[in-house]
Parts: sequence; C-alpha cells; structure tokens
Amino acid sequence: MKEQKSIAVIGDANIREDSEKYILAEKIGQSLIDNGYRLVTGGLGGVMEAASKGARSSPCYKHGDIVGILPGCDPGDANAYVDICIPTGLDLARNLIVANADAVIAIGGGAGTLAEMANAWALNRLIIACRVDGWSGKLADQKIDSRTRYPDIPDDRVYGVTSDQEVIQCLKMLPRYNKRHKQVKRRESV
Repeated sequence: MKEQKSIAVIGDANIREDSEKYILAEKIGQSLIDNGYRLVTGGLGGVMEAASKGARSSPCYKHGDIVGILPGCDPGDANAYVDICIPTGLDLARNLIVANADAVIAIGGGAGTLAEMANAWALNRLIIACRVDGWSGKLADQKIDSRTRYPDIPDDRVYGVTSDQEVIQCLKMLPRYNKRHKQVKRRESV
C-alpha cells in the first residue's frame, strides 16, 4: 500500500471567499486530494478553510483526508470541512507541528505563515510558495537562509508557483526531500 503523504497548506487566516487567495487555496486543496495526498492545515479560516473546502469537493475525497492542527483546546474552533481535528492547546507553537508535514504550500500570509515557512525550512521540508501578496510572494524562488539543506539539490529553495497545476508539478520532487530533522546539536568551539 502506497503511503499517503501529508501536505500542509498555510497562509492568511482572514480573507474573503471571493479573493484570489481563497480561490487559489480551494483549487490547491482539491488538486491535492485528486492526486492522492492528505491535506493538513491549522484548521481555522481563510486559506485553511478554502483548502479544506476544495479538498472536500474532490471526487477522490474520503473521510480522513483533511486534518486540522488547531492552536486552541476547543475542537469546535475547526472550520466545517476538517475531518480529523487535533486541538493542541499550543497556541502559536502549533505552527511547528503544521510545518512538519511532508511538504508545505504557502499562500500569502503574515507573521504566522513566515514562522511556519522558517520552521519547514529548518525541518528540511519541500516548500512551495504562491506568488501572491504576503510572505509566500516575498519568499517565492528564494532560499530562507544560506545553509545547504540538500547538497544533491543545488537549486534547493522555496519554489514559487502561480497555479494548482504548478503545485502538483513541484510535489513530484517530494521523494528527493526525504531528510528528517534529528535535533539541534551544540557546535563545538573553534
């Protein structure tokens, strides 16, 4: 049985349903499920809700495909499309859990999205950023820092995209992004 990879979609928590970001997130959510992935979000509104709604609309959707990692303790805070609700009570620290998905897709976003992207970078995850206003647009096609995460991937970076089809193309690189973070180690003095 093929392992179902978990893909996080992160971004703006407060956007209108007719906005470019909402519509893009909805398309990405559907495309993820259409292509056999599991969706992980922070479980709340905006981009998280749109991606979850899109995922639920996929003809390939099955119960359990949509996971919400909530910052609070109340499962009732999850958007209506979340199947598996994990209320962490960790507040902002839950961003680290979301960033530990197999890959992370950012759509816009403010400081919370920036933190998730930085965590995903440090955790050696494949990061895909939509070229829209917000941190995803600012970091698209950039390295977050100067470390060499994957010596065999010389163009390793936050991969910029403009459509759900480009997201699926980028996810084909997922097998190459296979390192797992072990722990922060103390460096020896020079």
